[in-house]
Amino acid sequence: MAGAESGGPAAPGEDVKPFTPETAKEIVMSLQQPAVFCNMVGDWPALHWNVKYLSAVLDGKTIEFRIGSKTMDLVPQFETRCSYVKATLEEFLAWSSGQPSCLSGPFSCFEYSKYWAYADYKYIARIFEDKAEIFQDIRWSDFGFPGRSGKESTLWIGSEGANTPCHLDSYGCNLVLQVQGRKKWHLFPPGDTSFLYPTRIPYEESSVFSKVNVAKPDLKRFPEFKNTTAHVVTLSPGQVLLVPRHWWHYVESIDPITISINSWIELDADHEARVEEAITRTLVCAIKSAENPSDEDIWLNPTEVEATSHEINLQYLNKAVSAYFKCQKANVSEQTRPSSTEAERVTSPSHKRRKKQVGWEPGGCKLLTHEFDSSTLKAEKFQKIPFGPHLIQVLPQPQETSSTGAVKSDYRDLLHENEGGHFGKLHCTRKQLAMSNDCETPANQMDSDGSPNASQTALSTNDLLDCLVNPHVISLVAQLLLERAGV
Repeated sequence: MAGAESGGPAAPGEDVKPFTPETAKEIVMSLQQPAVFCNMVGDWPALHWNVKYLSAVLDGKTIEFRIGSKTMDLVPQFETRCSYVKATLEEFLAWSSGQPSCLSGPFSCFEYSKYWAYADYKYIARIFEDKAEIFQDIRWSDFGFPGRSGKESTLWIGSEGANTPCHLDSYGCNLVLQVQGRKKWHLFPPGDTSFLYPTRIPYEESSVFSKVNVAKPDLKRFPEFKNTTAHVVTLSPGQVLLVPRHWWHYVESIDPITISINSWIELDADHEARVEEAITRTLVCAIKSAENPSDEDIWLNPTEVEATSHEINLQYLNKAVSAYFKCQKANVSEQTRPSSTEAERVTSPSHKRRKKQVGWEPGGCKLLTHEFDSSTLKAEKFQKIPFGPHLIQVLPQPQETSSTGAVKSDYRDLLHENEGGHFGKLHCTRKQLAMSNDCETPANQMDSDGSPNASQTALSTNDLLDCLVNPHVISLVAQLLLERAGV
């Protein structure tokens, strides 16, 4: 989407914005496809948050960086496959600029030409806890969310190549401000879920990962990926990307240093999503905890503190169900009277990765008021989305290209290469493809009917979980549970 790169921040001192807060909010709550806001944050002090400025503000405070390899393979670089170091932003800046001083620092084991570093998911309220005044540098009130500032936002600082594996967020929609450098976003609609081979391993509440490395897809193992519809955009400083609910995204830093700030906007649909997440946690923890531990199978994402007990998970599930019904009643009551100004104030922190925040329980109905019900602000109410130079659609890539720019006929060629071998003859299922990089089966492992024998197709615990906690299955289980609880 070349168009998004032409819309930069507003001129210095310009405070006239193309959309009022009310209009911006209607766009955010009604639009069901990604789009880029331009010229909305030109007067935000946060636009000055480059790495040198933040280094001075943090004044030697260390933060954790995730380290990954710049060499791409066919498997996503999940957080369980990364290394971690604690460093200051000054040390990160020295390393990313190739200064000799980093040879003995925390990045000394990681050559810049071979590795990337990412300080991701850093809650601003946490890392700047002693500098609360800085929260006001971020003004989501311009998008119609009064009271939302840096306190409810997350900071991302990365080097070139730093990336987030393809995933969808279970809760809310997402507003992302690009501050320094550029990031390339590959987005896929919710309807592409089955083509992206969803998995909950590694497990993290509120994140459904894809087994596909979008930057280097293994089409032999994941042939349905060729059916995805990628929406790709390069986000530049001063632009704000809207990621609608349940849109998949793979994000990569393409400049030497990138800084982003985001905030997840709560939706009424999150009430049911929390029930679904509680069911998922209960199943994943119960099944994986019963399995013999393996050093090679790190199933819990580093963002999760521990595998919670079955008793705690059931308590969490019951609280989520109770919160769902409580908020259903509150919404019915809210619809019978005009919403007050105070009801429109949102001050809750993001629900993304909130399990790491001490004391959170899924009962905060008062923070998710009727005004956040996306179903009440569908496109039919907001008659015409004002696309133009200030709001740019992130359009699907042309059909002849893939999400990574490869010609889709190349995908077909890759599949045709296998037609003369076992891949084409055996019509391998997804579970078989997940066990190896190819489907060649030695003759002595074939049954008399020509199909692989039981030893070749043995299912793993993770195969079972991929079916049990598939988003479609969990959604159905949640509906059945809520029906039972509501009787």
